[in-house]
Amino acid sequence: MTNSKTGLKKLLKPLLQLLVTILALYLVLKKTDVAKLAGFIRGANLWYLLLALLFFNISKIFNAIRLNRFFQAIGIELSAMYNLKLYYLGMFYNLFLPGGIGGDGYKIFVLQKNHGLKMINVFHAVLWDRICGIFALVVLSITLLLPSSFALKFPHLIPYAWVLFGATYPFALLVNKLFYKQFMGVFTLTAIESMLVQITQVISVFFILKAMSHNTNIIDYLAIFLISTIATIIPITIGGAGAREITFLYLLGSIGLETSVGVALSLMFFAISAVSSLAGILTRISHEKKVPEQEQYTTP
Repeated sequence: MTNSKTGLKKLLKPLLQLLVTILALYLVLKKTDVAKLAGFIRGANLWYLLLALLFFNISKIFNAIRLNRFFQAIGIELSAMYNLKLYYLGMFYNLFLPGGIGGDGYKIFVLQKNHGLKMINVFHAVLWDRICGIFALVVLSITLLLPSSFALKFPHLIPYAWVLFGATYPFALLVNKLFYKQFMGVFTLTAIESMLVQITQVISVFFILKAMSHNTNIIDYLAIFLISTIATIIPITIGGAGAREITFLYLLGSIGLETSVGVALSLMFFAISAVSSLAGILTRISHEKKVPEQEQYTTP
């Protein structure tokens, strides 16, 4: 009976995520010119999309390097290649297997099992990696929002934006000192890597806009993309689908810009993310069948 209840709970979460995703996309498509949206996607320049795919994966490589630095801080010495494979496998789990163990949970399980460390230590490394990404997102979002149409539309919010901009990394440093002292030695380096992760994703989005031959209000679309990324952190939809599109729909509408462009941009970014995450399948095959265990990691 207990196993039955546990299985039901595990099934309930992905079903709820699927329901929220479908509902969110339905609301977005209901308020969007679908014909125009389809035209943007069909007419997208393939070469620019390939550049977007390239920079998206460069951002993921930066992200994997940052995470490995946190692993090293708690005594896990992974080879660069094994760490990258594990990262892509985590991407695959996060996107295609929602509600279950998840990508982060899988990484925590594998590393705790292989290295015999306390699971809480590995958990802190993965969690702090995510938190560092949020700090970088906030700083870069404000950097783009200040010269955007939002600053003209909501001038009374500019002083608060500057305060948040100036306080974000001092606050991050304080949190690091109080709760994650084990990562203090790599704070500056990982902060830089966090910015590189977000900047390369912004470049990826820029090329998606170029693929649609959209050359106006670029900063507005890039700023909303970063805000939408913050929105997708909350795991209420599958791979952030739906949450990102709703963010684009309402924020673009608030400043009177074409919503079809933003929704098309969001859907193409999700497609690029999904295609990149499929590399996790090859990672899994390689990890389970071809890579000898002694080559996967080295202990300190």
